[in-house]
Amino acid sequence: MSIKYAVGVDYGTESGRAVLVNLSNGDEVATHVTPYRHGVIDENLPGNGLKLSMDWALEHPADYIEVLTNSVPAVMKEAGISAADVIGIGIDFTACTMLPIDEKGTPLCLKDDYKDNPHSWVKLWKHHAAQDEANRLNVIAAERGEKFLPRYGGKISSEWMIAKAWQILNEAPEIYDAADQFVEATDWVIMQMCGSLKRNQCTAGYKSIHHKRDGYPSKDFFKALDPRLENIADTKLRGEVYPLGTKAGGLTPGMAEKMGLLAGIAVAVGNVDAHAAVPAVGVVTPGKLVMSMGTSICHLLLGDEEREVEGMCGAVEDGIIPGYFGYEAGQSAVGDIFAWFVDEAVPGTVKDQAKQEGISVHEWLEKKAAAYRPGQTGLLALDWWNGNRSVLVDTDLTGLIVGYTLLTKPEEVYRTLLEATAFGTRTIVDAFHNNGVPVEVLYACGGLPQKNKLLMQIYADVTGREIKVSASTQTPALGAAMFAAVAAGKENGGYDNIVDAAQYMARIREESFTPIPENKAVYDVLYQEYSKLHDYFGRGENNVMKKLKSLKEQADV
Repeated sequence: MSIKYAVGVDYGTESGRAVLVNLSNGDEVATHVTPYRHGVIDENLPGNGLKLSMDWALEHPADYIEVLTNSVPAVMKEAGISAADVIGIGIDFTACTMLPIDEKGTPLCLKDDYKDNPHSWVKLWKHHAAQDEANRLNVIAAERGEKFLPRYGGKISSEWMIAKAWQILNEAPEIYDAADQFVEATDWVIMQMCGSLKRNQCTAGYKSIHHKRDGYPSKDFFKALDPRLENIADTKLRGEVYPLGTKAGGLTPGMAEKMGLLAGIAVAVGNVDAHAAVPAVGVVTPGKLVMSMGTSICHLLLGDEEREVEGMCGAVEDGIIPGYFGYEAGQSAVGDIFAWFVDEAVPGTVKDQAKQEGISVHEWLEKKAAAYRPGQTGLLALDWWNGNRSVLVDTDLTGLIVGYTLLTKPEEVYRTLLEATAFGTRTIVDAFHNNGVPVEVLYACGGLPQKNKLLMQIYADVTGREIKVSASTQTPALGAAMFAAVAAGKENGGYDNIVDAAQYMARIREESFTPIPENKAVYDVLYQEYSKLHDYFGRGENNVMKKLKSLKEQADV
């Protein structure tokens, strides 16, 4: 019998990538990346050039389709295999990345009547301008004793569906009224491929407050938020929610022609990028925390029962792997912080030296920073350049570095920023482990673990746990292909379930990172100081960060 393949497409913050995967062993036969033509829209709206307010982050839905029509044909051409041997396609996506659509599924931003209104566009996951709505939602839910709130660590994020939909209602009611539905971008892209909207259990559970048994929060709760929201679950969020690995439908002839695939092959329901990565590193049982590391970090963990953990982004039954509660937490900026430092704060002398040595600025800084011992920089930072997702769930918090002197060097600051993100991860790990959701070992995937060994050693030293690293350079896409294999089914050359797929297709490196005892001892001391700063600035004792942000907003008006 001929080898069968599936395509996995991973939609990130700035680009999408397609991977063609051998279903017998998980080998990635071909990969292609398509940068988004319009990038992240966070300054001016396309077309009319309208200046966007602070904390806005939008995208163009046409960029998502371009990934399919560019990258999928490219991997097929590179691999040189017959389209008849590709049995399915699956995708994963940043979340909550949402958009309003009309009754035909057309994004409102593509219609002349609405394109000049920023609320008609795709709101990217890191659109944080709905913080006021999130704050109000959390107060009302707590006052009412809503039972869903503890499942999300006590707070619903401004990044998620309900807060964003409410912001649209408050600021652009005409867009709210014109929208037939609000959908996750991952579900919209699946709709374009198979012709019907199938909401997936992962995004519904983690980002839209949907419960496997109870459904959405009650009409009474939504009415308490705003009488105009009373029926949102039955109108704007309507539709059945489907388990991961479900076949959403067959690839339409029109899309098949554009993608170089056969019409009718299985299209799996959508998924979240980090969540798709979990089975791709072989994690299908509890005790193993997966870090999907890139511009931000998403932390995923399986548990046997539902527990309350501060700041978690959700405990969703069957949300990652069937049969377990899937826990999510995260850090809103990690790689973005390192990129900010290189782009905005590194002196020209460093860039010149890196160029002379024929290496990137990141590589130069890593090499120099690796020469320092823990504590030797004399610096300590809070990793809140893009707010705090877990455990504080507050996008109005900002970054901090303590300990600067006139002798401070760029590589010292760089190492301190690496350490700060590791301390943020330890805060999350401790929150889970100390609340009855064990964390015994860490798994890392994404761009950062592949590029920065110093970072991974610091994470091992700070958390005191072994870190295993994915062998795939495109782990979420591999996971998406695995779910496509499940959607296609064993009878077509795929698999009956994701656990079976993981047994044959998951891939991790032989090399791992283990804690160095003397490093861990110093980091334990630094972590105590980090925790003091974390609580002082993050739990209301000193709100200077929010005051400064407020003054900036007033000055920008």
